[in-house]
Amino acid sequence: MAAIAAGGSIVLSIVVVLCLVGVLLASPLGILFAGGGSGPGSVSPSEAVAQINGELAERLEQMQVDADCDRLEITGAPPPWPEVLAVFAVRQSGSAESGSPAVLDAAQVEALRTVFWDMTKLTSEKKTVEHPASGSAVAWTEEVLSVTITPRTPDDMRVFYQFTAEQDQALDALLDNSELLASLAGDLTISSQAAKDLLAALPADLAPERRAVVQTACQLVGKVRYFWGGKSLKIGWDDRWGTLRQVTAAGSSTTGTYRPFGMDCSGFADWVFYNTSGGEYVIGHGGGAHAQHTYCTPISWDEALPGDLVFYPGDEHVGIVGGRDEAGDLLIVHCASSANNVVITGKSGFTSIGRPVYYSE
Repeated sequence: MAAIAAGGSIVLSIVVVLCLVGVLLASPLGILFAGGGSGPGSVSPSEAVAQINGELAERLEQMQVDADCDRLEITGAPPPWPEVLAVFAVRQSGSAESGSPAVLDAAQVEALRTVFWDMTKLTSEKKTVEHPASGSAVAWTEEVLSVTITPRTPDDMRVFYQFTAEQDQALDALLDNSELLASLAGDLTISSQAAKDLLAALPADLAPERRAVVQTACQLVGKVRYFWGGKSLKIGWDDRWGTLRQVTAAGSSTTGTYRPFGMDCSGFADWVFYNTSGGEYVIGHGGGAHAQHTYCTPISWDEALPGDLVFYPGDEHVGIVGGRDEAGDLLIVHCASSANNVVITGKSGFTSIGRPVYYSE
């Protein structure tokens, strides 16, 4: 009942589905609707999905390095996450060493990782591409690694894992309700303990619009990877997040590589204010971090309040003031390339602060 209360309608729907196929709520299937647990080291399904998506990109990058190729070409895509989660849950329900059903902990994440890679086949071929001379450009040659990603289907995994008749029945029920599992992979429930602690420490008299900005920012902590040039003006979870895409925006060392789609720092700030305002306000009005800075009033660090914006020198990076730690030092919520995710850190690196005109409009 506590898990149902914590997870809302998505949790309730999944519980109903599982009951229909006669699966006990105490089984390891419960890890999919336990809200990520609250113990040390527990994570939410959406955090685990983001982590494994990043590992796929890292493996592809390492394949290119090992093959000593100039460029990577990708064909195909990994299996949809609802299918992976369904197979994982059913496999764990038949495992004698499945771990605690109440949390998705390190052992469970490792089991999920195993299922993902069992369902994801990578094959590669190295080829030499000749580029003829054209105009003033001379002819040149490049080595290309062509990687094909072939997903294995849930039916493949029934055989591979030798599911019982009861497990087959449970898998059918989960696949028939794949939209519920998709909601888990893109859940906006605040699950990061650091984010929960930050919100709990917000001043009681904080203006509602500022509190809403910080709460919205915390929804993505640990769940959305950094992607150079990544933007999203969508209310709620963007289904493109986590899908493997090539970085096409110029100006980054990652340009041309394949990574899980996400957002850059200014894209994150835009998404937060866009969602907080119900789709009515874009903090940068279509620009990047510099444009966002121009729509702020300069303030001193002592005046900082949760929801204000902070910037690196030259507006190379932007973050949102989330609050203060026990020592009174500022905490910043931002999508950081160094962490490759939405994180909460101190203000190191940020040299200026501004108050968005959003709060006075």
